[in-house]
Amino acid sequence: MKSRITLFTLLLVSIFNLVAQENQKEVVIIGTMHTVPKIVKHSYKPMLRFAKKYNPEAIFVESPMPNDSISWNYLKNGWSKNYKEFYKMSEEMKSNFKFEVNKFETLSAKKFEALTSTEIDYLIKSYIYKRDNGNYELMTYIKNYGMQGAKKPTRHEDGDLTYKLAIHQNLKVTNMDDQQTNGIYHKAWNKCAREGSENGNNAANSKLYKKDYNSAILPAVFRKLGKHTNNRKSLNRLHTMSSFSYVVEDTAGCKEGRKYWNERNMRMANNIGNQIENSDKYKNLVVVGAAHVIGLEKELKTRFPNLKVILMNEY
Repeated sequence: MKSRITLFTLLLVSIFNLVAQENQKEVVIIGTMHTVPKIVKHSYKPMLRFAKKYNPEAIFVESPMPNDSISWNYLKNGWSKNYKEFYKMSEEMKSNFKFEVNKFETLSAKKFEALTSTEIDYLIKSYIYKRDNGNYELMTYIKNYGMQGAKKPTRHEDGDLTYKLAIHQNLKVTNMDDQQTNGIYHKAWNKCAREGSENGNNAANSKLYKKDYNSAILPAVFRKLGKHTNNRKSLNRLHTMSSFSYVVEDTAGCKEGRKYWNERNMRMANNIGNQIENSDKYKNLVVVGAAHVIGLEKELKTRFPNLKVILMNEY
């Protein structure tokens, strides 16, 4: 009798664990190289094949949150020409465009293929008005290239991957980037480089860069660069370079740069995790610059322990 009770208890525990695993929300992270040379313009294809097979319910992109006033206050005069132009358009649209909530929600609910050219134009203006850069770029891509997407790679890996995936899944994208400290991060980067000219830091960085470059040659030749980029070894090298963890001597500029890099990854992880927690979606995909993947993985696992975090090549 006692053995039967024990067996029954173990069975219940197993069923409970199985149900919990099936209901666990997860996020898969894909790392891209942003803009790539013409010779590897097809590098996005293995990532796109994987993403379609994964069949996500939500796609997170490295674009600033519409309500992140601190990031936009920097970006309106910041490093990116595209963001500066978008911010200016958004400010003008808030004064000149009559945004209709009901019309926007109705059009947003339609499948992409059912949208007319006029309706796409309205959505583009609406996303500018809402300062939603990710979906503004998505709808502009659809307007320019149609439902099949660009015939030739644009060489912008994020776009070639994300927009074709979004069209295939009939999903809008979800913004998750944070650029609040990007300006001072770049200043710290330059400071670290100046400090590293004589203490061996720059030499260590160059050695790591060459190793990363050389390791990518064969995968690039055989059109497997996307898979190679998402290997943990490659991701760790990129993280090491971007976080100044390669340094021989830890100087003030390098410490500042590392601090701002880690803080940005932390805030990006919060943007992702909080939105997943508040949604009903279980399969979530993050498309982000490859140098961020290791930092995001760490922050997501630390701050959202109930969320299953998986890298593309380890899925």
